[in-house]
Amino acid sequence: MAKKTIGFVGPDGRTCMCAYTLSTVESEMFVGAIIKGMTGMGPVLDAVRGKKKWTVKIFPVQGKSVAEYTSAILTAFKNGEIDYVVIMPEDLIYEGVVNKLIEAGDGDRVIGLTKEASFIEGDKVKAKTWMQRAGVPVAPFEVADARDLQKIKAIVTDFIRNHGGAVFKYPYSAGGKGSRPVFRIEDILDVRNILLKDYSENYRTRHGDDKWPVLIEAWKSEIEISFTALIDKKGNFCILPTAMDYPLRFEGPPSQTNPVTGGMGAIGMHPAETPDLIKLVGDKVIKPFVEEMKKGDILRPCILYPGCRVSIDPETGKPVGILVYEMNIRAGEPEMQVVARRLKNLGQLIVAAIDGNLDSIEPDVRKDQISICLALVTGPGGPHGQKGYPDSYTKYEPVLINFKSLGKRGILIVPSNMSWDENNQRLISDGSRVCYLSKNATVKPGQKRGEVAEALRASLLQAFDHGLVRVVPREAEETFEPAEILFEQGNITEDEFNKAKATFEKANRLDIRRDPGRIYEEWDELFPDWPLTAQL
Repeated sequence: MAKKTIGFVGPDGRTCMCAYTLSTVESEMFVGAIIKGMTGMGPVLDAVRGKKKWTVKIFPVQGKSVAEYTSAILTAFKNGEIDYVVIMPEDLIYEGVVNKLIEAGDGDRVIGLTKEASFIEGDKVKAKTWMQRAGVPVAPFEVADARDLQKIKAIVTDFIRNHGGAVFKYPYSAGGKGSRPVFRIEDILDVRNILLKDYSENYRTRHGDDKWPVLIEAWKSEIEISFTALIDKKGNFCILPTAMDYPLRFEGPPSQTNPVTGGMGAIGMHPAETPDLIKLVGDKVIKPFVEEMKKGDILRPCILYPGCRVSIDPETGKPVGILVYEMNIRAGEPEMQVVARRLKNLGQLIVAAIDGNLDSIEPDVRKDQISICLALVTGPGGPHGQKGYPDSYTKYEPVLINFKSLGKRGILIVPSNMSWDENNQRLISDGSRVCYLSKNATVKPGQKRGEVAEALRASLLQAFDHGLVRVVPREAEETFEPAEILFEQGNITEDEFNKAKATFEKANRLDIRRDPGRIYEEWDELFPDWPLTAQL
């Protein structure tokens, strides 16, 4: 049987990981393709692939416009190079790429919602009101004008008094960023002023001078968990393996010095995942939401990605309640990376969603495996004293990757914001989250999940600390040598190598959050009788 090619549309790590997973796991049935990617993706994939016989097709898109994406997809369809596509970035959905593909007569080959349905993620206030009508449980919320300090103070004070805190959010899509928690009354003014600054510099430009709304939600301290659901054209749905996101820049609780950012890492399965939890989110969230989509005539094959807080019984660990904070219309980044790596039949599920047959298939999950990925972000420093991600960062600096050593450790490099410097024939940084380190491990009989998760985390941190992947500051480029490569080649002694490692922090722009995965150890201690089979 001829292989089918599924194209994942977008420039980031989740796109690359889905294509990689499809081509390595389902090699007899599917080939993964990347539509767009970044200019550095090809060289990275070539280096990772080496002599292995798997294929990821790359279809470059020169610009970022819907017209350019649409043209690339339609050309690939016409030439028989791609059979189906999955739209990954929400911006393309907002701007109507699915509408264009439907107009061209190829909508039945696409997973993604139309522009008319994009309010689900793009307008948080409308979406929450819509979910309330559908009977989906949402966190308590209010809306205020960002300039109305008195009303904001009253709402936040009430939420602090009754819920322990409040969360300020932009009411429009912020790409998973822009959430600012408040736990003390004296911090209200500071956070409000930050919002006003953001509005003046960004959101007023995007949404009009008269648009100043701010969404204020009650803070809930329950377990945070992300779900990924595939929806077919008939309304059948399938909930994929869970993941836990690390959306904060640093370890510890959210604060003004520990901002909510793009995902700094993810681990899957979520330690709280059980069949009971999957049933709960299906019954209370996905099913009523899909029914409301039918009523609103916006249902079509798509991905829904609700961010939730789950109440857990402290004695049993079983879920007893759920609240939805946000509903997204695409796969999470980087959550989808760990979700995809644990799936054996991603391609079959995608085709079933397009054909309307999700009621006849179940996710084939590597149930004995834990997957983790950590984002490598541009760190502090630079010629202009940059603060580092998310405040500011440098670009177009050399990226050095020891693919051989990483491969020996079972670590996969997933490109995210890298480009290819054609003049110097090398990878360079091109944004905030330069790449991800990704690794899986098997939980063997008698092992605790926490032990396995900690070993995974330690392996990734060690690779990073040894400089197996780094961004060389341009001011250090002329004098810094990749010491581990010189050592492997026998050009320097071990003592020289150790001395070189000591200068690593001064000669590396990358940084990494160091705590992802530790929740497993905590969960094992809280619930010592929690068996791996609880997830099966």
